[in-house]
Amino acid sequence: MALIKEVNGFLPQIGTDCFIAENSTIVGDVIIGNKCSVWFNAIIRGDVHYIRIGNNVNIQDGAIIHCTYQKSPVNIGNNVSIAHGAIIHGCTIKDNVLIGMGAIIMDDAVIESNSIIAAGAVVSKNTHVTTGSVYGGVPAIKIKEIDKDLVEGEIERIANSYSLYASWYKK
Repeated sequence: MALIKEVNGFLPQIGTDCFIAENSTIVGDVIIGNKCSVWFNAIIRGDVHYIRIGNNVNIQDGAIIHCTYQKSPVNIGNNVSIAHGAIIHGCTIKDNVLIGMGAIIMDDAVIESNSIIAAGAVVSKNTHVTTGSVYGGVPAIKIKEIDKDLVEGEIERIANSYSLYASWYKK
């Protein structure tokens, strides 16, 4: 069973129809929506501020979600994929976003809807990623505008695939 632990009077709340891997960790002031998946070795640490996660969000293997004490919480919208090994720290991620493998999103960054953060990108503190953009690099900069093929072929496909994969584990 996953480590789901109360911290400072806050017990994580997990929505319906979620898959939570046995070796994932979820602690503190965390609210996870419906139809989400938290994969192997993922850590969601709401011990120093709150973390809010929408519906149909997948947090893949080894991802870390954390905040800055009394300063920068984490807010994640709906239909978001956080790929393997990504670090999400004290930021806001809106709806329909793909965060690539190993990407790092720093405090007070805002990732607007229908955006992609490339694998390995580092989104610096206070960066504002505009709607419909692809950002990549270190530090991350805008690479291009998203087209319909990227929205359907990457953002939607990955989110839907992880809903399918999670269903295999809930049997």
